[in-house]
Amino acid sequence: MKLRAVVVGIPGVGKTTVVTKLVSGFKGAKLVNFGSLMLETGISMKFVKHRDELRKLPVEKQKKLQKAAAARIATMKEKLVVVDTHLFIRTPEGFWPGLPFDVVRAMKPTHLILVEASPYEIAQRRASDSTRYRDAATHESLMEELSLARSFLATSSTLTGAPMTVVKNTQGLQDEVAESLVKMLSGASK
Repeated sequence: MKLRAVVVGIPGVGKTTVVTKLVSGFKGAKLVNFGSLMLETGISMKFVKHRDELRKLPVEKQKKLQKAAAARIATMKEKLVVVDTHLFIRTPEGFWPGLPFDVVRAMKPTHLILVEASPYEIAQRRASDSTRYRDAATHESLMEELSLARSFLATSSTLTGAPMTVVKNTQGLQDEVAESLVKMLSGASK
């Protein structure tokens, strides 16, 4: 069985670390960063110059880029495609779904996985990431984002029929989190 696992989490939960370890532990897996696919298209269309401009685009342009990325993912043939993405993006117009109905359905996920961490760990990770242009966050705003992530996950699961899983990515335990996901997906691939 071909698997398409969409792994999500708010910025700073350590999602990319977990998915990188997951893919390295699963033979025949391909890691796809949804934002990178959107960025490639956005640059070619001269919408943006760097990744952090994506979330500041008007919603209609973001929709166009999301649909293009989902269409590319839907054609991938690997045994396991792991999609690293976000459930929502904070934009000047409000929270915008990273996986609206047409996009999440187009990807045809077999699994939806939410990576979480404590607000304290998220704040520390965001502050130490000099490669990105992160917005400032408070404990309250991080709690709101974590709550929204669970709501968006449940909605995506309902729309696609894909099971959802929530994992806690505590600092120093990324290998264990990835290993548990490898086991879950290995069992599903049989």
